[in-house]
Amino acid sequence: MAPLQGEFAEANTFAGATKNGLGHVTRVYGTRPIDPVERAAWLWNEQRRVVRETRLGIPMLVHEECLTGLSAWKAATFPTPLSWGASFDPDLVEEMAGLIGKSMRQLGIHQGLSPVLDVVRDPRWGRTEECISEDPYQVATTATAYVKGLQAEGVHATLKHFVGYSASQSGRNFGPVHAGPREIADVLLPPFEMAVIEGGVRSVMHAYTEIDGVPVAANPAYLTDLLREQWGFDGTVVADYFGVAFLEKLHNIAADLTEAAKLALEAGLDIELPTGDAYLAPLAKGVREGVIDEALVDRAVLRALEQKAELGLLGNTFEDEPPTEIDLDSPAHRDVARRLAEESVVLLSNDGVLPLRNPAKISVIGPNADRLSAMFGCYSFVNHVLSLHDGYDTGIDVPTMREGLVREFENAEFATARGCNIDDQDRSGFDEAVATAAGSDVTVLVLGDQAGLFGRGTVGEGCDRDSLELPGVQRELAEAVLATGKPVVIVLLTGRPYVVGWALERAAAVVQSFFPGEEGASAVAGVLSGRVNPSGRLPVSLPRSTGAQPYTYLHPSLGGDNSVTNLSSKPDREFGFGLSYTTFEHSTLSVHAEDTSSPLVLTVRVTNTGERDGDEVVQLYARDLVGSLTRPVAQLIGYARVSLAAGASTELTFTVPPSRLSFTNRAMNRVVEPGAFEFWTGTCAVPAQVPAEVNLTGDVHTVELGDPRTTHITMGS
Repeated sequence: MAPLQGEFAEANTFAGATKNGLGHVTRVYGTRPIDPVERAAWLWNEQRRVVRETRLGIPMLVHEECLTGLSAWKAATFPTPLSWGASFDPDLVEEMAGLIGKSMRQLGIHQGLSPVLDVVRDPRWGRTEECISEDPYQVATTATAYVKGLQAEGVHATLKHFVGYSASQSGRNFGPVHAGPREIADVLLPPFEMAVIEGGVRSVMHAYTEIDGVPVAANPAYLTDLLREQWGFDGTVVADYFGVAFLEKLHNIAADLTEAAKLALEAGLDIELPTGDAYLAPLAKGVREGVIDEALVDRAVLRALEQKAELGLLGNTFEDEPPTEIDLDSPAHRDVARRLAEESVVLLSNDGVLPLRNPAKISVIGPNADRLSAMFGCYSFVNHVLSLHDGYDTGIDVPTMREGLVREFENAEFATARGCNIDDQDRSGFDEAVATAAGSDVTVLVLGDQAGLFGRGTVGEGCDRDSLELPGVQRELAEAVLATGKPVVIVLLTGRPYVVGWALERAAAVVQSFFPGEEGASAVAGVLSGRVNPSGRLPVSLPRSTGAQPYTYLHPSLGGDNSVTNLSSKPDREFGFGLSYTTFEHSTLSVHAEDTSSPLVLTVRVTNTGERDGDEVVQLYARDLVGSLTRPVAQLIGYARVSLAAGASTELTFTVPPSRLSFTNRAMNRVVEPGAFEFWTGTCAVPAQVPAEVNLTGDVHTVELGDPRTTHITMGS
């Protein structure tokens, strides 16, 4: 191939591409394994060059992925967002985000493309593992905590994906969204609203999808009217990667890239990422020809400059020195990764075999038994980047599940067999696996997913599924091992909930972990040994069948089991479910209520009635018994994680703002209606047999934009 010459060659070098300055630099650290200190030195030099040698001298803004930690070589990798949801611990998520933000800021990174606020609507969707929960309030509170933690360290968070992405047709990536306006208003939008208004987020990324035929990237009703004019957002709106070009290439609503740029700018999309497919030459062409109003360009540029000013980039000459040493996986990172992993492990069933009592021989079997990548989600550096590069280690200490068990049970004898692969039809390893299990006291069978991109995994972006059965022949392997008659503990390392009712019935115990990160093996092993008392709760319903999808616990009466259909949609385990090695008792809930415009005060006493210390996740639910529109049979309105010693108790007081009982009425106003409500606390979304019933008096109350959205909890003696 002949060497590039002239202007073309110059444009294809970084120096040539930035000779007039640059708005964003895409993933300086996150595209290949490179030493962070070396890369920081390069970045500082490039920033200095841009400041000194370009006409305007404005530094570049650097953005990176940071969903499960900074996506860079040698950086800590935390549990996936589904695990955040399983922990029911926003405070710990905020602490994690603060550590991520500190690492990013030290490396000269200014913006993180996280968190994901899509509410899970159909677990067949590959990006379910990037989501927090099927409950919008839990998504809102957890994601807002992440935003606060990241931005407290001077790094701008970016909300993804505004809005509707997770409600795609048939759980297909990029699929059209057929949600009605009230479903969008009451389920899909509230997390974004809280993160904007209460979290003060500084950047928002559009969703790839269309809603009722209009792609969000070209929809001013969302990107301008709602986001800016109603909610008061004054940050930047950025494109999901290649999203502007997709208006021409995938959505077919633009004849060329010039028209795509025009539609996106008019809608309020300020910055095209990761490249300038539409916002460079095609946009300039449109302005010169009078097709695109130059004022739209000025508006977007001003917003970009305001962001740089806010980040302290304007006037920054980078005379300070880059870091010469940095620990991206410090003891503080490891500690938070451990705590979050431990809090997120969900015990789905247990016939009494757990915790394991000093077994002499343990077999560790299954496709995820000894695979490091099984601990991580799609946007981890290991699976997103490192999988494409040979010859590099992970840069961080990541024990596999087998290694974690060996460390946990130091006196046991171990045998290992893979049995099968994640997602093929090869059964040649079954005989070895069965023999291995038959010779042990207990088998830990580790099944689940491989996160990847666009068909390179069983879950992750572009890795959607028709079936919610475990991939490949994993169920057949499990049934063969179960047939040995020896105790079998099934550990699921997955990025979505699967149909595993058969396992709940036949296995001695089933443990669910949603890609638990670098400390995940230790966390799961700790649950199996009893060192960790399991306290995770399901952030998504565990489906009874694939055919029952899409399903959400937030359904009205006719969305669940009833006498007018012969098919059940009831999940095998409800949202919020999780077992413990101790027991908890909730007293009768007391409710103080005045009218539709006043906060409710609800009090419950929680007691650890078992013989060991443990954490209870107290979940407060409500039901509007008669509404002017159909209402959910259960709706989470508050939750709290409580640590109690054996025999101890505490009183929790929930102060619930009226907005938590509101919904969007026929006039598209958010209101609280007077009438009868039921309230209860529990450990999952199953309605209580004897709830507290309250009649709210007063007029129909309209919830205003600035009204509180968060339930506050206080603990007494």
